[in-house]
Amino acid sequence: MHNLHFDGSFEAWRDLARSLLMQGVAPAQISWHSATEQHGQSGSLFSQFDPQPSSRPADGRGPRVPRKLLEMLEQAACYRCIDRWSLLYRILWRVAQGEHSAMLAGDHDGSSLHQRLKAVRREAHHLHAFLRFQPCPESALHELDIAPQWLAWHEPAHDILLSASEHFSQRLGRSRWLIATPDDGVYWDGQQLHYQRPCPAQWQALARAPQLSEQDSGQALWLSYYASTFNPARLNPSVMQNHMPVRFWKNLPEGPLIGQLMSQARAGAQRDGQAAAVAAQPGKRIRQQPSTKAD
Repeated sequence: MHNLHFDGSFEAWRDLARSLLMQGVAPAQISWHSATEQHGQSGSLFSQFDPQPSSRPADGRGPRVPRKLLEMLEQAACYRCIDRWSLLYRILWRVAQGEHSAMLAGDHDGSSLHQRLKAVRREAHHLHAFLRFQPCPESALHELDIAPQWLAWHEPAHDILLSASEHFSQRLGRSRWLIATPDDGVYWDGQQLHYQRPCPAQWQALARAPQLSEQDSGQALWLSYYASTFNPARLNPSVMQNHMPVRFWKNLPEGPLIGQLMSQARAGAQRDGQAAAVAAQPGKRIRQQPSTKAD
């Protein structure tokens, strides 16, 4: 049995997996242990498996797998679970043996792979939709060796920060920004993306500082806009929570408002079909006519 300890990165796993394939080590003979899963952060553990170049086949050709498979495995490696790496190697092993059905959703392993890919893509969408930047206080810059203009705190369920944060580098131009999470962080200096795992404690403390919202002059305007556009007549809590999971509310500026607006809707605001402040304005009230169903 091979007990493999590595730093938890896909690159390190790929190098080990390549050597294992060349030596013909079956998935059942391997136990994967990443430093990230064991300690919550990257560590300095070394692999107990010694790659042996001499194990390369005599013709100099190693196992061949489709490039698309490697791309799928790299994306699925972002999915956090106890068998993260063992599933990836089992699929890689099967495809290298000629079982290309392991890549398909109809296969047992392939089904798990595609479910993880879907979850990772959805989590990346959540990052894009529910991350809120706030201005960085100038007083905090002297404590850092970086100079972000914007800060954000996010708590993703999977390791999607590095790949998903490129979305903002393409949209915020040369603005400097920092995103911190409980596990890792990224800093865009206007030209290049810098990734840190584990996330420096200073980055985390700054991104989570409660005074950020107090210094954001635009936040009051945003909250007023959010409350005024909320339509209680169309509230569907289950659908809303499916599109905006409750776990994100605590880190959203509008998070405290959501519960209040939902409570007001249940207490009778749904009859207005608009925010209370808007409904209180003078003018003719237009009520919804009850729908009729054809016999």
